[in-house]
Amino acid sequence: MNLFPTIITLLSFLLFSFLVTAQQQQNSSFSLPWYQTQNRTLLSPNSVFAAGFSPISGSSNLFRFSIWYRNVTGRAVVWSASKTPVDRSGAVTLTSAGEIRLGNSTGRNIWLGKTSANSNTTRLILRNDGNLVFGGWESFKFPTDTILANQTITGTKIVSENGKFSFKNATDLYFNSSDRYWSAAGGNEFVEMDFAGKVEQGNGASLVTSDYGIENRQRRLTLDDDGNLRIYGFDPHLNEWTVVWHATHELCTIHGSCGPYAICTSDGSNSSSCVCPPGYDQTSGDAKELGCEIKIPIRDFRTSRFIRLDYVNYTSPRHRTLDGKNLSDCETNCTANRDCLGFMFKYDGKGSCYLNLDRLLNGYWSPGTESAMFLRVDRSEPANTTFKGMTEILETTCPIRIELPLPPDDSNTTTRNIVIICTLFAAELISGALFFWAFLKKYIKYRDMARTLGLELLPAGGPKRFSYTELKAATGDFSHLIGKGGFGDVYRGELADHRVVAVKCLKNVAGGEPDFWAEVTIIARMHHLNLVRLWGFCAEKGHRILVYEYVPNGSLDKYIFPPHRIGSDRYEEKPVIDWSVRYRIALGVARAIAYLHEECLEWVLHCDIKPENILLGDDFCPKISDFGLSKLRKKEDMVSLSKIRGTRGYMAPEWVKSDMITAKADVYSFGMVLLELVSGVRNHQMQGSVMESEDWYFPGWAFDKVYKEVNVEDILDRQIKQSYDSRAHFDMVNRMVKTAMWCLQSRPEMRPSMGKVAKMLEGTVEITEPNKPTIFFLGDE
Repeated sequence: MNLFPTIITLLSFLLFSFLVTAQQQQNSSFSLPWYQTQNRTLLSPNSVFAAGFSPISGSSNLFRFSIWYRNVTGRAVVWSASKTPVDRSGAVTLTSAGEIRLGNSTGRNIWLGKTSANSNTTRLILRNDGNLVFGGWESFKFPTDTILANQTITGTKIVSENGKFSFKNATDLYFNSSDRYWSAAGGNEFVEMDFAGKVEQGNGASLVTSDYGIENRQRRLTLDDDGNLRIYGFDPHLNEWTVVWHATHELCTIHGSCGPYAICTSDGSNSSSCVCPPGYDQTSGDAKELGCEIKIPIRDFRTSRFIRLDYVNYTSPRHRTLDGKNLSDCETNCTANRDCLGFMFKYDGKGSCYLNLDRLLNGYWSPGTESAMFLRVDRSEPANTTFKGMTEILETTCPIRIELPLPPDDSNTTTRNIVIICTLFAAELISGALFFWAFLKKYIKYRDMARTLGLELLPAGGPKRFSYTELKAATGDFSHLIGKGGFGDVYRGELADHRVVAVKCLKNVAGGEPDFWAEVTIIARMHHLNLVRLWGFCAEKGHRILVYEYVPNGSLDKYIFPPHRIGSDRYEEKPVIDWSVRYRIALGVARAIAYLHEECLEWVLHCDIKPENILLGDDFCPKISDFGLSKLRKKEDMVSLSKIRGTRGYMAPEWVKSDMITAKADVYSFGMVLLELVSGVRNHQMQGSVMESEDWYFPGWAFDKVYKEVNVEDILDRQIKQSYDSRAHFDMVNRMVKTAMWCLQSRPEMRPSMGKVAKMLEGTVEITEPNKPTIFFLGDE
């Protein structure tokens, strides 16, 4: 009975403590002092933000006084009073002069910014927008690495968490406070970001995020540790932060991404890696931090050599720019300068030359650059490099060194001259007789075979003829299947001279041996950068086989459509190609089809333009395959109707209407491929629409999105939609979409020629607004 009053007192004390704690959690202001051991949290009135002593990740005894999103997972902290942490004795107190002091029980004041207040102010207030206020002091005036909505950006400076990068003057990004690597377009400074996702800029300009206008979405402008300035939006459905805008699309263009001499590479995502160039090794550490050093020091600068690195760009503290020079002059100037570590040459027709002196910094690889880096190494260093690209294609001629013997001394000996002439004449007669006899022998031996195979009238100078045994050995008995198509299966092989080839075994081929040889000869004479090269053929024992150059990266469909399933729970992983590469692919394909239609000696209609017939080389250079094969198909192998050729979904309406087929049928197919390049989905896959499936038409749906709803972002490929920047990509994507709409007109006479299509994509002709594409001449044209 004596314990009962004690228990009652203890329960009353615990209940009082709980009520006091609950009261404190709901307050939007606290009086100072504030000790870490009190375990208090300051809430904004709308309960979105919280402030207090937050533990540092990985430590239970160190804390920072911070502001964070209360109900958001991941990257919740938006402001800290100091980068220096405090221990459990840390406290926020008020001095006799009315200033806030943050620190341990003993130590200096680490509170960010100087505060001053009258003696009547002793409370910290956290507002609904995340602004912490104490008298005339506000956290919005002293940001760390983040700017919130409704926070003034002009006149402030934010620094990344690692301290390497800063955003100053509301316009420029710097590495190590002095090395500028990005500026706002037009020099328009950032003024303020509103709650709808729009950033107001100077001179009346504005910037909108990809989620602009979406309500109930938290947004933040943050300078990340990789040096990129990004705007994040919190998606409550995914429960994660998503990037809705970023300053630079290529991380490797950010200075300081790698150490000296190292080269930064990126696959287009939010990650990058650093590698050393040929002739260099990593220092005793990481190339990302410490850089690279040369393997073999250059012993004699006059006899040093240069290794070409395509698409590689460097900057140097000291440099020299030479205008109007060719490649040889640029190399000569660098060779003569002992301080020259290499030079960059720009393939723009002007011959711009840039000599790199002292040190090589901020190296990066990007297909977007027009220059190549020529790195200086010792003569004994091998010239092996993996940085190869389109510049190799520019070398279309091979230097040939011809040396003629000196003429003999004049001789007055007539007899010797006569003997020499007679000897040569006799040798020519004997050689001619021997060659003629050998020819007759071979002719007699193979005459009957040639007549049997029907090859006596075949033209000369055609592609190489392979035997079936050679191709069977080259392909390992046709065991390495790499593709299947309407004309037959394709196998990977290696010839006796170690060339890698693609071997296509044709099926259902019409015509005899002479007809097949004639068609193959025509195909082999078609030479274009964006056409797959035919190297040879085989025609024996009923086999019809074509030997093409091997294109390593496979077909376009594997890169723009969702990953292909290769197992019960595995998918074939392929890198996602960005907007610039997609535009380059579209332009290359258009030029190749224009070459087949307008520039070949014999007019060629492809009849089957689709992503599966567009192959990609090492540097994503597009190459069209299966051109010229439509004449070899048997009539009974046509699709459905006797004259239909091609793949459903890519065939022009005139195939079904039984109208005359012209080159405009290929224009229609190219337009469908162009629209798939932009959207990243098959044309038969329904997108968001209220129409019935039998009435849904992919080009018509895209036309409504672009021209009626004026929302081009709804048709963009979701895999790279976050990298779309209206300022950098709008003109490129707009040309691709408008050109596709013109190509997809239902009437052939309304479609442009492929030559004009290529010019429309290049931007050399004006593109007017097209009519809405429809099926079979129906709809509002």
